[in-house]
Amino acid sequence: MNNYEKQALEEAQVWLRQLKKPQSMTRTATAKVQGRLNHLMPGAFHRSMGKAVQQMTAGVLTGSDYLPNKNLSPAQTLEEADEKLEELIPFYQRGAAVEGAGTGAGGILLGAADFPLLLGFKMRFLFSAAMIYGLDIHDFRNRLYLLHLFQAAFSSPEKRKETAEHLETWDEYVKEKPRKLKIAEEWDWTSFQQEYRDHIDLVKMLQLMPGLGAVVGAAANHQLLAQLGEAAKQGYRWKWLMDREK
Repeated sequence: MNNYEKQALEEAQVWLRQLKKPQSMTRTATAKVQGRLNHLMPGAFHRSMGKAVQQMTAGVLTGSDYLPNKNLSPAQTLEEADEKLEELIPFYQRGAAVEGAGTGAGGILLGAADFPLLLGFKMRFLFSAAMIYGLDIHDFRNRLYLLHLFQAAFSSPEKRKETAEHLETWDEYVKEKPRKLKIAEEWDWTSFQQEYRDHIDLVKMLQLMPGLGAVVGAAANHQLLAQLGEAAKQGYRWKWLMDREK
């Protein structure tokens, strides 16, 4: 392991420890606000979110909807992978921000439409990043890893802690899992969509408010991609380093 990899390992370990930290008072207060706002959201919005997450999860685990551009190639070193990722994040942030500004200006109906569109941006980003770090994205177990990184970025403290524990002992966690599996046999998408929805409810609610939607939509989508970018960087670094220690 060279010096760059040693530093990357330390940073990934710090990230994993942070995932296991308990909920802060600020987060508790925010969760209460989100709970109240949740009741104000139209039923159609929640149904749209639930359907979008179910379809997205099925697509991630068993489909080809999010496969990256064929021009992407795996990096030869971890440092090269990190450099490629740093170029990839702003590309997806710009696209998500433009899309968020457009749908945010349109009110509730377009705000609801923004949800599955942003999910698509996030999943394509994770698949592209996985290819950069050399993961076989046709292997179900790597797709499962990808969903864990999504949860690391957008879940409650309790779920993030559980996710970190899975990532730390990944080989044991997936040892008995086949390369292909039906979604219903492995992934609780209902809980998954609830965690994600609760995490982003506040910013998405603001996006639906007249006069704020366009500004909040662009900023929110940009920030949500930044969160996912950090999870991808540290999570894929961790897997890269653990795979090479075998």
